[in-house]
Amino acid sequence: MDHSTSAEQPAEPVPPDFPAFAVSRGRHLLRTAFLLTGGDAHLAEDLVQEALGRVFVKWRRISRLDNPSGYAQTVLVNTFLSYRRRRSSSERVTDTLPDIAVDGPDPALRLTLLRALGELPAQDRAVLVLRFWEDRSVEETAAALRLSSTAVRSRSSRALARMRATLGESLGDGGEAGGDSGGTGGLATTDPTGRKAVLGRVL
Repeated sequence: MDHSTSAEQPAEPVPPDFPAFAVSRGRHLLRTAFLLTGGDAHLAEDLVQEALGRVFVKWRRISRLDNPSGYAQTVLVNTFLSYRRRRSSSERVTDTLPDIAVDGPDPALRLTLLRALGELPAQDRAVLVLRFWEDRSVEETAAALRLSSTAVRSRSSRALARMRATLGESLGDGGEAGGDSGGTGGLATTDPTGRKAVLGRVL
């Protein structure tokens, strides 16, 4: 008698509900993607869908992590970087901005901020978003992007300088504790809420 299919296997525990996770984290993921894409809402939605698809495939394992939300954010950033690498060989430089919603009290400033973000190299943009929107440490950002801590500090400093050059004095100055020289309008404050303030103004 063949027992290969007759033995009952213990049922695996049911993981936390993925649809509920996607709904609860979807808006934050979309806001992060909006910053990464420099304001391209359509691309941001596509990246979030792709990232959530990647998370879903490994959800049983990811759901057991201490911070599934942080893992999903890392997947999103790497999905964005993979997209940029795929496009880099065929992309043409253009001065045309993607469709950007300009609701809010200061749409001109919002567009300026998005343009400044959009002009940064993709990896520098990812560093800023992880460091100052996601409030990740240098070491956490380095691990997510597979860079050295020195490279993260260097890219952060360079990106902040470019942002400051584009934005001028409109957002003020500040310095970041921890080694990133220069600041741009609260991006480099030691207050976690303040570090989100400038990027939050484009959302």
